[in-house]
Amino acid sequence: MKEKDYVMTAVGVKMPKMIYGTAWKKERTTALVELALRSGFRGVDTACQPKHYREALVGNALINMRDEGLKREDVFIQTKFTPVGGQDPDDIPYDPSATLKEQVLQSFTVSKQNLHTDYIDSLVLHSPYSSYADLMEVWHTMESFVQDGEVGQLGISNCHSLEVLQHLYATADIKPAILQNHFHVKDDYDKSIRQWCDTHHVIYQSFWSLTASPKIIQGETLERISQKYNRTPAEIWFAFLRENHIVPLVGTSSSQHILEDLSSLELSLSADEVEQIQALL
Repeated sequence: MKEKDYVMTAVGVKMPKMIYGTAWKKERTTALVELALRSGFRGVDTACQPKHYREALVGNALINMRDEGLKREDVFIQTKFTPVGGQDPDDIPYDPSATLKEQVLQSFTVSKQNLHTDYIDSLVLHSPYSSYADLMEVWHTMESFVQDGEVGQLGISNCHSLEVLQHLYATADIKPAILQNHFHVKDDYDKSIRQWCDTHHVIYQSFWSLTASPKIIQGETLERISQKYNRTPAEIWFAFLRENHIVPLVGTSSSQHILEDLSSLELSLSADEVEQIQALL
């Protein structure tokens, strides 16, 4: 990735404008992460959640790529603390009977071991708690990792309540630098939340960026614009997201799509084209 393909977050962390997502890759995780990194990705997203992620296999890929000369500091690593409710009850990577603080501490230790690093660029709370007290207990524990120099920034995921996000932001000592949500029509594409994020310098990361919008991706507008640039509709969509200050997570298993997705970083749409696509949301 080139320098222009990164964004500086509010807390000074250099983050790629496109990140490789590792959910649901199972036993293929190591090979696919290696493929993504060899192809040019410089950011990976994972979680300490065996139910959907193989964090240790991401770590194996990072070790293998270091043997090929890719330095740790050249890869943006993002992982998550997943509350008990989001875990497989038969495979929780921490003691579910422990205090919330201890759960976070144990999970973070496992993540560092899995990823073979003592520094995580971005640590995300996988989902908010229904109790503000529980939310802030977990968040303050995560803040301690930043204060100790083990984490670069904090974020939250699966938070579609602006009220919850505002409470977290107002109460936190270390503000969330990113919000990671699925980008979906059923949530009106988080329009009000994204507007708030832009105002408060919180970067919006999207997942399901393609699969949740098939009518738009396959529609006439993107097809017409894609023909003009001789690019795929997916590339046009990713360029549009970037124009809206959105950092997409890309989880494709296709080597061709990996290259096409990265190629979208070289594409710039006109203001009129962005407006045409915006009208579809």
